[in-house]
Amino acid sequence: MQLLLTGFEPFDGSPVNPSMQVSQALDGKSFGNCRVKSVILPVEGSRMPKALLEALNAVQPDAVLCLGEAPHRPVVSVERVAINLQDYSIPDNRGIQRSDTPIRADGPTAYFSTLPVRKIHTALKAAGIPVEISLSAGTYLCNHLMFTLLDHFAVHQMQVPAGFMHLPSLPEQVVDKRPQSPSMALETSIKAVSIAIEIIVQSI
Repeated sequence: MQLLLTGFEPFDGSPVNPSMQVSQALDGKSFGNCRVKSVILPVEGSRMPKALLEALNAVQPDAVLCLGEAPHRPVVSVERVAINLQDYSIPDNRGIQRSDTPIRADGPTAYFSTLPVRKIHTALKAAGIPVEISLSAGTYLCNHLMFTLLDHFAVHQMQVPAGFMHLPSLPEQVVDKRPQSPSMALETSIKAVSIAIEIIVQSI
């Protein structure tokens, strides 16, 4: 079995992105009989969907976990819902800022994650990792990615567990620019995602 793990490249002027670093750290790791294949996606609304679909076609995963950074969240967020809306609060890495635009004009209003969200939340909490079940993946590229992912499997009637988790910023991202903002050590984020993958693999 293979699990596709995606992260995003840095954005908004930051030199790093925790989702990219966690994804790279877990690339090639095995969880039981499941091997992780990691792909880093562009923070560009025009390029990201194609990059995601290329990764799905190349890997043919048995499950997908996508990661992103939530700069002002103090905990790991296991996302439950993706909505059919692009409404960027900041420009993407190509300088484009989309507003009030559906991701797919004839698509549904929203999709629910098909990952075992509650079980992941319970396992992370038991491990002492700050975590929440989030009802909003936002309206930026993270939500765009989650919606595109779930829409792809729904349209093709594929029963592949898939969903999204947000990670807090890294300490080095906030220490100079916004020292009172929340952050999480890379090691903790890696542990959180590793536990999530273990739970996903058990559910396949």
